[in-house]
Amino acid sequence: MIEILKDQQPMTPMEKGQLESTVSSIIDKVRSEGDAALKAFLKQFDNVELDRLKATQEDIAEAKKQLPLTLLDDMAFSIERIRAFAEAQRRTLTEFEQEMIPGVHLGQRVIPIEAVGAYVPGGRYPLLSSAQMAIIPAKVAGVSQIRVCTPPSKDGRIHPAVLVAAHLSGADEIFAVGGAQAIAALAYGTESIRPVNKITGPGNRFVTEAKRQVHGVVGIDLLAGPSEVLVVADETAKPAYVAADLLAQSEHDVHTQAILVSTSRPLAQAVLAEIESQLETLPTAATARASWENRGIVIVTDTLEEAIDTANDLASEHLHVQIKDAYLHREKFTNYGSLFLGEDATVVFSDKVCGTNHILPTSRAAKYTGGVWVGTFLKVVTYQRVDRAGVERLAPHCVRQSHREGLIGHLRSANIRLTGELDAKPEAVQEIGQF
Repeated sequence: MIEILKDQQPMTPMEKGQLESTVSSIIDKVRSEGDAALKAFLKQFDNVELDRLKATQEDIAEAKKQLPLTLLDDMAFSIERIRAFAEAQRRTLTEFEQEMIPGVHLGQRVIPIEAVGAYVPGGRYPLLSSAQMAIIPAKVAGVSQIRVCTPPSKDGRIHPAVLVAAHLSGADEIFAVGGAQAIAALAYGTESIRPVNKITGPGNRFVTEAKRQVHGVVGIDLLAGPSEVLVVADETAKPAYVAADLLAQSEHDVHTQAILVSTSRPLAQAVLAEIESQLETLPTAATARASWENRGIVIVTDTLEEAIDTANDLASEHLHVQIKDAYLHREKFTNYGSLFLGEDATVVFSDKVCGTNHILPTSRAAKYTGGVWVGTFLKVVTYQRVDRAGVERLAPHCVRQSHREGLIGHLRSANIRLTGELDAKPEAVQEIGQF
């Protein structure tokens, strides 16, 4: 049996429709007016006026001077961790060529995407780690042009930590543009921002909706909307840990979703009480409380199997398993963006410094995709090399199949290589049965 102790307040159809139309109008304006639209939106949404959108080397140098050495050390540590993991992933993607049958040589190449746009959220907090997560794997993949868009602060400048993090991670160009308008600029281009081939990076619901609407014009990594966390906990879990983990993600955005699935009703009730207690002293409580009250869910199940099934159905972005012998149950969990095993494997380590990527699928997209990784920025493509022995093996089959399908142009293309003639002799296409 499954008991829901607390449920969310979902977005209404009217709210969804308003979101789609608002984003569509922003994209249309950027497509038609270019930089002028971006500057107008900066004034409208960010309350800043800028003559220049692109950060200069002087801006980067000045930003670096404003940062404490400890922050630069922390950046260097996290950049190295993310790069090392991306390089390990890259080594798993190999090129090959193999003679599959005599005369037929098939191969695979791994080619970097040429130009990538990385969106780095601004909003309430400077998310320098998002710059690292979006840029470093692209750099390791060999992407030659990485363009970053990020909202400016109230003073009209990119937050110095975000600017330096983007630069140190390998960004080629950095622009003070945020929101749906930044996604439109990266997709269609403006006077200042050249269009890219693929857009990556997390964002709020406006950014996510913009990525959905431009998908097809450009590639996107995934629809990584507001953050999600799901904690599976049994009676051995520590309520203070679970509450802290839920609130850590809730403070990101009022639309964040935090879910507890527990096999223990006393544990679930203790977590609810602990959340209220921790909110009393949490400096970001205004955001975290709104998120928890509107989007938080608490579910109690009778068995661990029910809890696992529930987690797999909800397919959350971050899945934190805080149960006895969590590692031994890892293969039972199949739908998640990233999996955190054991009470000490807090999601915030992955958010910041451990090396795995935190740009992950949300809205149950984990049922069909994983998160951003070095492969996000690589095209795995195939090639064929066929010699005379291969023609003699392949062409007869191709001729007969093309004849059955009525594709005589295909038949001729194969047959001329086999016999030197366009059309096949009747005996070569003799039917043996029908479709």
